[in-house]
Amino acid sequence: MRAVQIERFGDPSGMVVADVPVPTPGPGQLVIETEAIGVGGVDAVIRRGTLAGYGFTTGLIPGSEVAGTVTAVAADVDSSWLGRRVWAFTGTGGGYAEQALAQVTDVGALPDELSSVDAVTLGSSGPVAHFALAHAHFAAGESVLVRGAAGSIGIPAVELAARGGASAVAVTTSSSERGGRLRELGATQVLDRSGGGATDAQASYDVIIDIVGGPGTPELIDRLAPNGRLVVVGAIAGMPPADFGQRLISAFQQSRSVATFSLDTIPTLDRDAVRTAQFAAVTRGELHAVVHDVLPLDQAADAHRQMDAGTVFGRIVLVP
Repeated sequence: MRAVQIERFGDPSGMVVADVPVPTPGPGQLVIETEAIGVGGVDAVIRRGTLAGYGFTTGLIPGSEVAGTVTAVAADVDSSWLGRRVWAFTGTGGGYAEQALAQVTDVGALPDELSSVDAVTLGSSGPVAHFALAHAHFAAGESVLVRGAAGSIGIPAVELAARGGASAVAVTTSSSERGGRLRELGATQVLDRSGGGATDAQASYDVIIDIVGGPGTPELIDRLAPNGRLVVVGAIAGMPPADFGQRLISAFQQSRSVATFSLDTIPTLDRDAVRTAQFAAVTRGELHAVVHDVLPLDQAADAHRQMDAGTVFGRIVLVP
């Protein structure tokens, strides 16, 4: 089968299309003939070599999210999965391929009304946004700032905060055009990437969801209201400075807090329930799967170039 591999960590030119063996399911696994493959921010972070210390090596097939039809199951997996359309999380790799392996516990059946492209646009990012807001103890009437709101996690975070009764939903983004699109999805204040540039911007927010990370994270701590909560859900720009906690201590009497969030800490049944509900919400038009572009699998490097350039609004999807 065809798959995209990382031949060299760094810029997208290190990704190549290769012929690799069709995967064989091991215990608890099944094989999915992919119809759509989500291109996520973590894929780009891995491809750049940022996470080399976590054991990623050349030859890796990136991609963690696919949708398609189950073609094979292990002996210990219920055979009723065969032939079903599913969404699946493939782990830290293995998704950019014509066929992908997944643990049956990381697979969910798709409603007939939902396209595979929409499924991989929201299947992982939607639950992350939902549980990140829950992790921040967000409540109706509170103000929310989403940093990096034009991405696949930021967009559902904006929609969910607005639907949850936020008093204000502020976003950081790179252009007025993007800001206009985010307003259509529920944003009420549009800031530039530095968190400024808007006359209606608040001085502080009750909840801040940071999808970007990097050196700008400490500045967000200064934007927290008393008892405000900052939740870091991504590190597209790298890890925050080691001394970022000094900002908390310097404003000790404000009772601010900073937390990280990973979907790995959420019980499987809870994740699945939220994902199923969000898929249904998409079919009813209550939640939006925002697709930037759909590209052939062999153009994965081009997809990553767009991500590196910061021009993607929503999610790029690959199709075999």
